[in-house]
Amino acid sequence: MSAASPWWWSERGGGSVLAFTSRGSGASAGPYAGLDLALHVGDDETAVRLNRAAVIGELADLARVPQDGVTPVFMDQVHGSEVRLVTREEELLGPVPSSDAVVTTLPRVALFALVADCTPVLLVDPDAGVAGAVHAGRPGMLAGVVPVAVAAMRDVGARSIRAVVGPSVCGRCYEVPAEMREAAARVEPVCAAVTWTGTTAIDVAAGVVEQLTRADVATRWLPGCTRESQDLYSYRRDGRTGRFGGVVMLTDTSPDTP
Repeated sequence: MSAASPWWWSERGGGSVLAFTSRGSGASAGPYAGLDLALHVGDDETAVRLNRAAVIGELADLARVPQDGVTPVFMDQVHGSEVRLVTREEELLGPVPSSDAVVTTLPRVALFALVADCTPVLLVDPDAGVAGAVHAGRPGMLAGVVPVAVAAMRDVGARSIRAVVGPSVCGRCYEVPAEMREAAARVEPVCAAVTWTGTTAIDVAAGVVEQLTRADVATRWLPGCTRESQDLYSYRRDGRTGRFGGVVMLTDTSPDTP
């Protein structure tokens, strides 16, 4: 990531763009200092809107489309398994419904999942023209928000979905009570983990990757722990803090266009 880039990781090609922002440099100050994208954490609204505009501008450049042609979609995330489906432009209007996943078939609609330890998941089938973004915290992962989102994509025509799982708090840094780990392991055994000090923990991203594998989704799991990296926001590390984001967007270009 260059000093001028907002991206922790990005990819363009084949009819889509996918990216994860970093904390980077932005308009936010104090405990939110950097490129905070969240309006619900107490940060200055003007700063957040400036950060969002900067990221959308960079996304447009990455996608090689005009900035005013990109429509951003942010979720009202509630740690559940509801999926918002956007297949018509009219569905972009009005109040934002609560959901932890959003799926679209519309080009140039940028789907954001905001996180500060939870697992962001980007899903795309550019050949079918379907994309999705998922916010998967511990409750959402256990409630099945990821397979529900995959099913919603297939319901609107996706056939060959691939996923990119972004940085989140790792299992070695997500300490939880033993009872909580046992309850989670009854749903997703692979998520049972141990911290650096040998205490009980949960690896949410491991559970997410297991769910994607069972759903026959080709998956890339990016390295990076939010608590360990100062380049990412982490609620577990800092308490009062901002949010970085995963974003996916279908472009107008052919899937064969590099």
